[in-house]
Amino acid sequence: MVELSDAAKKQLEDYFSDKTASPIRVYAGGGCCSGPRLALALDDPRENDDSFAAGGFTFLVDKALLAQTGNIRVDMTPYGFSVESDNPLEGGGSCASSGTCGGCGSSGSSCGG
Repeated sequence: MVELSDAAKKQLEDYFSDKTASPIRVYAGGGCCSGPRLALALDDPRENDDSFAAGGFTFLVDKALLAQTGNIRVDMTPYGFSVESDNPLEGGGSCASSGTCGGCGSSGSSCGG
């Protein structure tokens, strides 16, 4: 299930005010040292998706990801959308003393810390 806060709903309504609303995918993006993080993107439905209606919008979540995360909550922060779940995703590389991650997919990428 996907829950949408009033603030996130307002942001999405503003974004789609002059365009046709398209499905919004919840996906696991790379998070480097902190592990994968849930994020949002506009996308088309796929065969392995579950679809959820929330706040007048359609959210798509891959069934395997949903099995890992449980319920998903979308909110707004001063920095953008916040996507949290009942079961936080595990994983991530280890930070070297230089402040870069090994295993982030590109050498020398910042760990954010």
